[in-house]
Amino acid sequence: MNIQAIKVIYKYEMLRTWNTLFQSIASPVLSTALYFIVFGSAIGSRIEAIEGVPYGSFIVPGLMMLSLLTQSVSNASFGIFFPKFTGTVYEVMSAPISFYEILIGYVGAAATKSLIIGLIILLTAGFFVDLQIAHPVWMVTFLILTCISFSLFGFIIGLWATNFEKLQIVPLLVITPLVFLGGTFYSVSMLPPMWQTITLFNPVLYLVSGFRWSFFEVSDVNVGISLSVILLFLSLCSALVWWMFKTGYRLKQ
Repeated sequence: MNIQAIKVIYKYEMLRTWNTLFQSIASPVLSTALYFIVFGSAIGSRIEAIEGVPYGSFIVPGLMMLSLLTQSVSNASFGIFFPKFTGTVYEVMSAPISFYEILIGYVGAAATKSLIIGLIILLTAGFFVDLQIAHPVWMVTFLILTCISFSLFGFIIGLWATNFEKLQIVPLLVITPLVFLGGTFYSVSMLPPMWQTITLFNPVLYLVSGFRWSFFEVSDVNVGISLSVILLFLSLCSALVWWMFKTGYRLKQ
């Protein structure tokens, strides 16, 4: 494996983050702070606790997932789309490096950015609510798996997109609604029976639920199922990226 090639791609992508620090890191953190002010204060004053967890603390895992999913997809999709748009990706592909090395460089950088944002949001949340992480190892595990999985998904979107407008379609019209409807700000048990059943078909529910369990030992679905869903999604994304590179989908002119 060409470690040097991976380092070059990784460092280049990370350098782009530091050059746009406000947009890449400060913006999602400020947005999360606003969510705490609006939902934590306004709604939290009316809902004291959910399943024994104070409402302000209850929404922290959901808010982290909201940022992680959207940032992972956006970072990875733009990271590969822009080189494809300018044509520099063909220079990378013509170099003596494998598709795995290209993938590790781009996806690794996108996942690292999202991980940093997630940790900063976690620290920011500590200024608003009291947090206790019951299972820190599982929390980090869910965090890393989510960042890698959705960075892979974003990489797929970046390869699929043919213009900048398409880059925004999936994050805005698919990811964000699924996160809001996946138990980010509420427990599924609060919904009517019919909507509880419908919500179980939302894959994001399993991510939020498993992540919330690592904090408070409270979940809407079994933790084992949550972990299985993440691993399944990771496997599907990996297989699809491999197929896209093998066939040259949207990469060969």
